[in-house]
Amino acid sequence: MSNELREELDAWIDANWDPEVTVREWWQRLSSAGFSNPGLTEPFGKGWGRAETRVLAAALRERGAIGSPAGLGMLLAAPTILAHGSETQIERYVPRILDGTDAWCQLFSEPGAGSDLAGLQTKAVRDGDEWVISGQKVWTSEGQHADLGMLIARTDPNAPKHRGISWFAFPMEQEGVEVRPLREMTGRSLFNEVFIDEARVSHDDLVGELNDGWRVANTTLMVERAGIGGGHGMAYAAAHPGSIAGHLKKSTGSFVGKRLALAAGGVGPGTLQLLRELAEEREKLGDGRIRQELARLHTELELMRMNSQRTRQKNQQTGGEGNLAKILMTSALHRTRELAGSILGPDMALWGDESVTGGVIQEMAVFSPAPSIYGGTDEVQRNIIGERVLGLPKEPGPDKDTSFAELLQNKTDW
Repeated sequence: MSNELREELDAWIDANWDPEVTVREWWQRLSSAGFSNPGLTEPFGKGWGRAETRVLAAALRERGAIGSPAGLGMLLAAPTILAHGSETQIERYVPRILDGTDAWCQLFSEPGAGSDLAGLQTKAVRDGDEWVISGQKVWTSEGQHADLGMLIARTDPNAPKHRGISWFAFPMEQEGVEVRPLREMTGRSLFNEVFIDEARVSHDDLVGELNDGWRVANTTLMVERAGIGGGHGMAYAAAHPGSIAGHLKKSTGSFVGKRLALAAGGVGPGTLQLLRELAEEREKLGDGRIRQELARLHTELELMRMNSQRTRQKNQQTGGEGNLAKILMTSALHRTRELAGSILGPDMALWGDESVTGGVIQEMAVFSPAPSIYGGTDEVQRNIIGERVLGLPKEPGPDKDTSFAELLQNKTDW
């Protein structure tokens, strides 16, 4: 089956790939064929599992073709809207995500609502057919070139904190929205803080039911954690989707061989192979400790792969698989960092294109603390597994029926 599929994919790529066409045109071809996100069901994808998707990724890579649009629209917004959106919303948003027309960001975390995300204070007040939004979001990935945001805001402060939240497809390019990049240790600015001052969103852009946004947000979070855990197997282009980044009009060939900055947050079989080659080049494979750590990393990657397969076979919408996948990924990333240091020694401190591996391993090492925090900290993941999967007692907290406005920390804010 995989050989037949590969032959079909090779033929399609040979007929459609052209490094001279624009990124927009190439992504439209991928989308029309169902290859932008083949894990989605038809008509938007192919309904493939990870194995078939990896065959596509390999075929694109070996023929020098760039992959599909990266970003949170593809990873998070499309699956969430397909699960909870109306037919009109699905037709309005999903095709534009798959062909890269729109870029999305995630407007979830706030300065006072990170691990306790349901404690968010961004307000949404109804004004006719629109909602007026005011608040602040932080750690917003891709916010600087997003056309739309997955926004959760409080629409009923008198309801318990998990029940008065709604999920909106929020337009970023409007008055009252200010995006400020946050510079990280890597020198990049993947994250941003977003200030929202009486910006507006149509009631038609409410995804899911009013005040039921926590359920919708949990779908987003579940998909995010599975994605961080390596549950998709897709190949992404280094080009940014959306109108703001300005990549859609450029030639596809200008992005061949380039990599995504966000790749620093993941580990896969390619990383293991790179570390093994580095160890062999430096004659470190004779070191028993190095071999043992390579074996442990291989084991963790296999566990991630099998966990992903199990999730797809069970077709679950809730459960601990995504949480476990995220924990496994962050563990593998930390192991990669330590192992790379043991192999490279002082060269691990070098940075930039002239360094070993062109700085890929070094950037991964510096970025490695982030995945343990974003998408829900490792501690939060373990709490979720303990409470929802193993049935352990919940942590002490306020009465679940107490309104958000009555909670002590919110009494002066509403």
